Formats: sequence, structure tokens, C-alpha cells
Amino acid sequence: MEPMGLLECSPPLARESLNAQQAAAVARVFKALGDPVRLRILSIVAAGGEACVCDIAAAFEVSQPTVSHHLKVLKEVGLLTSERRASWVYYRVVPESLAELSALLNTPAAV
Repeated sequence: MEPMGLLECSPPLARESLNAQQAAAVARVFKALGDPVRLRILSIVAAGGEACVCDIAAAFEVSQPTVSHHLKVLKEVGLLTSERRASWVYYRVVPESLAELSALLNTPAAV
């Protein structure tokens, strides 16, 4: 899945209004991050550079299928990417996606 392609065209919120298509794309990402488990998963992966699904699942008191669902959602919105190595899947943050979110939320300091 491509990183949040529509966000690439989204101006910082404090500078210019989003159109309907941009707002829908941004809302999907925020909806994905609105779940505390998904936010923690993103944090775990980002903090370590990458994480094995086995290590991610061990950090939660939810079932492996539930963790897999959350990882799928984060991949679908372009925040994570994955790579299979033997029988395990390793996840990494998509740095461009985090940079786009950062730029979107960037507001200039008051003068």
C-alpha cells in the first residue's frame, strides 16, 4: 500500500483549508490513530526502528488476531510497512507518512 498519498497534497491545517478528498484521507489516518492499541503499536515500532509481530503481540493483553487486525489497519493507512522473514513478520514505520502528518499539523509560532 502506498503511504498516505493524499496527504502529500494537504497543506498545513493552519495555513489552508482541506478539500473534501484531503479531509477524508486525513480522517482515515486520525481514525486509525484514535485507537489506543494502534497508537501504542505505532509507538513500539517507531521506538525500536522495527518490531516483530511476536514482540508486538507480547506487549498487549489482547489476542494475536486482534493485534494482527490493528497492524493491518495501520498498514492500510500507510503508517506501517511489513516484511516477512521466515515465519515472522517485521513491521517498520513509514517515515514519509509521519513527516506528512507532522507537516500537516505544523503551525507557525505566534509572532
